Amino acid sequence: MSVHIDVAWKSLNKKGEELCGDKVVTVRTADSTIAVLADGLGSGVKANILATLTSTICATMVREGASVADVVSTIVNTLPVCSVRKVAYATFSILEIKDSGEGYLAEFDNPFCIYIRDGKRMEFKCEYNEYSGKGVYETRFQALPGDVITIVSDGVIYAGVGESLNFGWTWEHVVKWLLNATALEMSAPRLAAALSDTVNDLYMKKPGDDSTVLVAEVTAHKVVNMLAGPPKDKADDERMVRDYMRSPGKKVICGGTSANIVARVLNRKIRTSLTYSDPSIPPIGFIEGVDLVTEGVLTLTRTLDILQEYCEKDADSYYFHRIDEENGASMLARMFLEDCTHLKLFIGTAINPAHQNPNLPADLSIKLKLIDRLAELMVKLGKRVDKTYY
Repeated sequence: MSVHIDVAWKSLNKKGEELCGDKVVTVRTADSTIAVLADGLGSGVKANILATLTSTICATMVREGASVADVVSTIVNTLPVCSVRKVAYATFSILEIKDSGEGYLAEFDNPFCIYIRDGKRMEFKCEYNEYSGKGVYETRFQALPGDVITIVSDGVIYAGVGESLNFGWTWEHVVKWLLNATALEMSAPRLAAALSDTVNDLYMKKPGDDSTVLVAEVTAHKVVNMLAGPPKDKADDERMVRDYMRSPGKKVICGGTSANIVARVLNRKIRTSLTYSDPSIPPIGFIEGVDLVTEGVLTLTRTLDILQEYCEKDADSYYFHRIDEENGASMLARMFLEDCTHLKLFIGTAINPAHQNPNLPADLSIKLKLIDRLAELMVKLGKRVDKTYY
């Protein structure tokens, strides 16, 4: 059984700081996903630099197959120890899950990971080992689809201390919150945003410490097939549609011309929605056997803007209210972000004169450039992308 790991995180900077003292780094190899959360001592620029160095060293060395002993040794010999507190300058958690579900977790001085399966917190046997004088807890496990693994920095479990709560939120409260939230079957991006928003509320919007939430959700593979653009040779219409329909997974069509080709080849009718939740976005259509039919360039451009915003900014709960809107762009973005691990693009290369910019060479299509940008964003989101041109 092969699984996909959907990773999302969100950080809150300590009040008054421009940089966060926590850092998350994720790496995807040919057969595994690696996620590291490092927490630099203190806050601000120094903590950010130390957390960045620590997380980068951890992720890079694990990707190259180094042992945790070598990782710790490298960090100990690279970063100094605080002369006042006599403690390491950065703590860290390393999570690696292979596509087979084989998992490994190493934790050094961060709050313990919260592992939820079937509505219950899982407790796996862990080993305590010392490397270069530093104590590390190591856990090996077998991940299953539906499992949710959450790693937090200590700013999360101390949320509200001295403000809304006398002694902070505590690790046990975070566990209880996650048990309730995962019962709602939230995606990893929604869960990370919702937990971070709760932490921010407990701090009364003025975080007393850098606070980071990292969520890794184990899922089965979810394929989305998207057809966009007519083939260069009209004789390839039927071949393109047949390839597209035979590919397992959800079906999306982007563009009126593309929808007409599919409807003609399959001998099915197109119905157009009369609902306009956003008048600036053309309405969606319906074809039997296809999950979503949208207009082309305008809808795809807005979809890319929505996905770009997620990649560039810390998405909060309001962001997800927006992608829940019933318009073509929001529906596409929601499907790509939350219900897709593998995007298969069936791309027609005929040039539509209506989409041409007179300042660009004649062989550049706006839609083709948009599709390339979509592929780049999806890879950035940790999705696999395959392209087939016609």
